[in-house]
Amino acid sequence: MQAFPAEAEYAGPLCEAIEPERLTSPLVFSSPHSGRVYAEDFLAASALDLQSLRSSEDVAVDDLFSAATIHGAPLLRANFPRAFMDVNREPYELDPKLFADPLPDYANVRSLRVASGLGTIARVVSEGRPIYRGRLPLAEALARIESCYKPYHAMLEGLLARAVEKYGIVYLVDCHSMPSRMPTGDARRPYEPVNADFVIGDRHGSTCDPAFSHRVHSQLAAMGYRVARNKPYAGGYITTSYASRSRKRHALQIEVNRALYLDEATLRPLPRHEKVKADLSRLIADIAAEFPGSGSNWRTAAE
Repeated sequence: MQAFPAEAEYAGPLCEAIEPERLTSPLVFSSPHSGRVYAEDFLAASALDLQSLRSSEDVAVDDLFSAATIHGAPLLRANFPRAFMDVNREPYELDPKLFADPLPDYANVRSLRVASGLGTIARVVSEGRPIYRGRLPLAEALARIESCYKPYHAMLEGLLARAVEKYGIVYLVDCHSMPSRMPTGDARRPYEPVNADFVIGDRHGSTCDPAFSHRVHSQLAAMGYRVARNKPYAGGYITTSYASRSRKRHALQIEVNRALYLDEATLRPLPRHEKVKADLSRLIADIAAEFPGSGSNWRTAAE
């Protein structure tokens, strides 16, 4: 049995902010792709089995970063799966190949993500496998945006605004997992391993105080992990959209290599899962312990 099974029926909210007992940190954690509630009607409309649909899920990332609330910071998570709705996209980044109706003029139909089938509502999962048996009505996309996308982003904006109001600054940590192999585009060698355990993304220093990025990087490296910066993941829509250093809003993306903690074929946790979770708890404790609003501690750490 899977330790983190998918759910078909769920009575809770589609997204939720798990709050600390007492807010003591200007950190906000976001896990937009760890949702595992696969509704029966979604499964019925899909050409793929559940295991294939879950290949795009950041399995258990919300669990890995759950210590956020212990250390005084909220953790926002989606309960709907990424294959159903991807909130790390523009709200109307829609793929014309997926819908039976013409798309509205305001839809972004030309982004690179749409071209690869990975828009706000994905057309494919990993290895380009089509999700649906046929085209969807546009009304279905608009309903998902209203019920899933907009509430998630409204909650995220609220958490960030609260932190800025209370502390004068906020550090958003957007939490993801990455497959252990990446496609190369070369038929002779279609995949190559990701040579990092963690990838820290700050859009090459534009979305986050480099001293904070350095602190996260150095702490993970000190634990013995291989850490890369901005390659192959520099930060997605959430990281770029919510960062505004002039407004004291910083955003950092963290990608965890799934092979560290998960059997990628069966989605069962590996024995190392608890160690990775404990190490991330130590990381969160470290960055929460020093109040980032002062600035000096982070700059000292980078020197």
